[in-house]
Amino acid sequence: MRQWHVEHMQKTVLKYVKGLSADANGWEKRNHKKYGGFANICRQIEYDMKHGVTKEEIFASFSKLHNHSSYQALRQEGSSMGRLSEIEEHFTRPKAIIPRW
Repeated sequence: MRQWHVEHMQKTVLKYVKGLSADANGWEKRNHKKYGGFANICRQIEYDMKHGVTKEEIFASFSKLHNHSSYQALRQEGSSMGRLSEIEEHFTRPKAIIPRW
């Protein structure tokens, strides 16, 4: 089951980084608006982390998107790399600890 969550995390990151295609139909646009936002993507990745995905695996998938030759076309788009850096920044910065009195 852990392997499924690793693959789900990779698919989720890739889907967010690719973004919505230019020729998307109405159903795809509605679903992207409802489920494809930054907060929802981070929530899905954190859910996968609860089920065994490590931060090292998350950063490995980020580096794969940065370096692997099969994602060359994705790297040429400025907006997709901006979305990837958003996710990287979210998972690299330390979480704020709120004291509970």
